[in-house]
Formats: sequence, C-alpha cells, structure tokens
Amino acid sequence: MKWTKQRGFTLIEMMIVVVVVGILAAIGYPAYQDQVRKARRADCQAVLMEAVNALERYYTEQGAYTGATAGTDYPSRCPVDPSQPLFYDVAAAVTATTFTLTATVQPMQEEDKCKNLTLTNTGQKGQSGAGLTVRDCW
Repeated sequence: MKWTKQRGFTLIEMMIVVVVVGILAAIGYPAYQDQVRKARRADCQAVLMEAVNALERYYTEQGAYTGATAGTDYPSRCPVDPSQPLFYDVAAAVTATTFTLTATVQPMQEEDKCKNLTLTNTGQKGQSGAGLTVRDCW
C-alpha cells in the first residue's frame, strides 16, 4: 500500500492561529476603543471652541451673553450633525458678562475617563473625570 502525502493544516495548527488572533484582538480592541473615545472628545472640544466663538459674536452684537440660546446661537450637541449619534450634550450657564459651557457626556461616550468638559469665557478649561488633570483631557 502506497501512502500519499496529504496537504493542509492540522487541527493543532488551526487552534494555535485562533489563539494568537484572540490574544491580538484582546489587546487591540480596547486600545482601538480608547482612541475612538479620544477622537470623539477632540471633536467635542472643537464644538466647544465653536460655541465660544458664537457666544462672543452674540456678546459683540447684543452687549451681553444673556439671551443666547443653544442650537440657535451656539451648538447644543457633539457632534453638531443631528444625523450622527449624540456623544455630548452642550449647555451654557450665562450671565450678562460671563458664561460657562459644559459638555455633558452621554451614554455612548460614558466610558471616557474625562467625563464632562467645561470651558469658560476666560478660556479656563475643566473636566469632571476622577484622577485626571485638565491637561490629560484637553
């Protein structure tokens, strides 16, 4: 009886490949998710800066910040496009001469360690994440 050489992979070789791919995915996916959260946060920081510019224009035209409305005079969400999922809700606490913008984290972004972002009329930045500095988040 003549034995012919079979071509292909053994079950052990296939299992080793599956284990290696699983290990790479276990390391890579959380890092990917972290980068996605950072990109969303950067997008919201840009929206907050846009809102600051809009409120400053409003102040220049009206002489006070009071009366400026979210969604009309400045962006009220991050991202601005309403067809996109909501990651942060933007609100402003205004007086006649000051304002504080707050981007409140929403469920799709709640794993972000920085949590809520703030920006004032003086340019002071803030965040509500525990154990982090403003520099870490901005």
